[in-house]
Amino acid sequence: MSSFFQPFILSFIALFVAIDVIAVIPLYMTLTEKLNDRQRLSLLNQALFTAGIVALLFLLLGNVVFNIFGITEADFKVGGGIVLLTISVLDLVTSNSDDRRGGTSEVGVVPIGIPLIIGPAALTSILVSSNSYGFWVTLISLLLNLLIVWVVFHNSKRIRKLIGDGASAAMAKVASLFLAAIAVAMIRSGIMFFINSSH
Repeated sequence: MSSFFQPFILSFIALFVAIDVIAVIPLYMTLTEKLNDRQRLSLLNQALFTAGIVALLFLLLGNVVFNIFGITEADFKVGGGIVLLTISVLDLVTSNSDDRRGGTSEVGVVPIGIPLIIGPAALTSILVSSNSYGFWVTLISLLLNLLIVWVVFHNSKRIRKLIGDGASAAMAKVASLFLAAIAVAMIRSGIMFFINSSH
């Protein structure tokens, strides 16, 4: 049981931080403010379905892409870690995390599902998690995270009113710090593999 639980926790946290659902509540509410409750629910289901399909494709085809391009797990850990570190640093030095998630010119599946829910940070986390912890661990952590996204967005009005805009922004910065730490751990793991394999 412990052999599953620890990898699952690591996979879940990395993906949870990458999606950063609490931090994007204000953006989600802005994108859907002109919709009634029924339209908002329909849009949310559509967005989650799109995000889930894209994430699942990356999860299923990740190893195929690795083989085609001759990429090793260590290569992707270092490269993916650098990407995540860059994203986290950009989040920390800017006023919000909207820049890395794409434009907000229209309400629809594309801005909300991709890249608001599943963006570059989440996709990188999925691929790294799949090769580090296995397919099933990553799949379960992905499904649980998507469920959390649905629950949070569905109750976004209550949550934003409860925590306030200031607390939401603060939580976004804390999440970015965790993402930076995870990114450094990925880079360190990849470099250590290179060092050990050269001996």
